[in-house]
Amino acid sequence: MKELRTIIVTGTSSGIGAHCARALKAEGWRVFATARKPEDVAALEADGLEALYLDYAEPRSIEALVATVLERTGGRLDALFNNGAHAQAGAVEDLPMAALRDQFEANFFGWHDLTRRIVPVMRRQGHGRIVHCSSILGLTPVRFRGAYAASKHALEGLMLCMRQELEGSGVHVSMIEPGPIASRIASNGLPWFLRYIDHENSVHREAYQAQLARLRGGGSKSSMKLGPEAVHAVLRHALLSPRPRPHYVVTTPARIGVVLKRILPASLLYKILARQA
Repeated sequence: MKELRTIIVTGTSSGIGAHCARALKAEGWRVFATARKPEDVAALEADGLEALYLDYAEPRSIEALVATVLERTGGRLDALFNNGAHAQAGAVEDLPMAALRDQFEANFFGWHDLTRRIVPVMRRQGHGRIVHCSSILGLTPVRFRGAYAASKHALEGLMLCMRQELEGSGVHVSMIEPGPIASRIASNGLPWFLRYIDHENSVHREAYQAQLARLRGGGSKSSMKLGPEAVHAVLRHALLSPRPRPHYVVTTPARIGVVLKRILPASLLYKILARQA
């Protein structure tokens, strides 16, 4: 698989995407890194990456990204790492439809649009790797994360079907399911929470105060939270292994969650998960 050398990495302004884009470039990949803000695009370019604008909620930006990349590569692309997303917090009963629509535009529909545009390219060349940064919440949801968990559950279902449909084509699909990773996803989610959740008038007001404190503090604090290099390690396997796995569960809490889902009665599992929010 040494010929795999061109990749699109989305959501590279910070966290997992920023680390993986730079690490892959250092390993010899030609990386097309995407971001939404001009200052983030400029920072990526300063580090020698080919940086391009992408907003998953803007279909024209997805179309333009693919056209530009394929023009630069002569119509070839070896890998796609879908990573850019935001996390809408809030109890399900407090989520207006607009919040769910924005969540799915950024975390699901845009990913599908970009992936669909790349698959024919990979089919023609007879090889390719498509890797999606999902979440452990796509397998074991917790309260107050309904919108985000729903988008990841949908992603898991859609893309694992695609994995089966691409069998024998030389194109492989993998899902990475991280648990707690040091990133800005919590603080980046704060404006979405404040935009859509009427936290002062909710029956969950008291719980939301603790949620707000965590969001403003950059997310939960845990000795088991890993750096983005943990995701990069499994991403490399998904990109380079002759037999990439369908699932890569990252961090100890995530692996524990998967094991508990297998061995516990559902009613007990969800009681335990309800204490984790």
